[in-house]
Amino acid sequence: MTFTLIIRSIIIYLVVFLLLRFMGKRQLGEMQPFEFVITLIIADLATIPMAETALPLIHGIIPIITLSLVHFILTFLSMKSVKMRKLINGKPIIVINPNGIDYKSLERLNMNFNDLMENLRGCGYFNLEEVLYAIMQTNGTLTVLPRAPFAPLNANNAKIIVEENSLPIILISEGKPVKENLELAQIDANFILNNIKKLHLNLNDIVYAVINNKGCMYIQPKSGSYKVVETNYNGDGKW
Repeated sequence: MTFTLIIRSIIIYLVVFLLLRFMGKRQLGEMQPFEFVITLIIADLATIPMAETALPLIHGIIPIITLSLVHFILTFLSMKSVKMRKLINGKPIIVINPNGIDYKSLERLNMNFNDLMENLRGCGYFNLEEVLYAIMQTNGTLTVLPRAPFAPLNANNAKIIVEENSLPIILISEGKPVKENLELAQIDANFILNNIKKLHLNLNDIVYAVINNKGCMYIQPKSGSYKVVETNYNGDGKW
């Protein structure tokens, strides 16, 4: 009996895991309403065949696969049709406009003033006068467009010319070189060893090391603070 439960649990786990992987990588807070409902039902359905050994395993798997197919169909329809997307997902609602709070929109969302202020504080805004627009998205998150005096300063606003950022690439993870990344960056193991020796470190001493296209190498040892090493490497946009 125990062995049967273990096998059934593993099979159901693998089925649900694979289906959820195909459904995407959204977090619960980023799901559309229909995605959230399907995920909850699948999780509930998965527990039944795990514990009920009298129930044929296929009777538990079929409903799970069926709901997954429903998810794929609804996703496909929402991608192909704007009308279906609005019907299935709803549409964003403006809850704050230049004139202030739109109470009718709050009522449509079953939100009160405290809910709105909590969401605003979560976005980093504590005063209503700082907000030009606030929009409740279809997945339940609030996005804010601040008024110009309260908007974060950036290089474009300050008319400052800055170099384009580059995406760091991992060279060492848990004391081991990441071979595919070394090949991508066209870096050999000697390059890494020569640079970490400058810090009197060995590969086994390093938890994490990355490098960017400008040759700046960030190294986090297992003990002590992180180190930054300027190397002669120039990625030239290789990745």
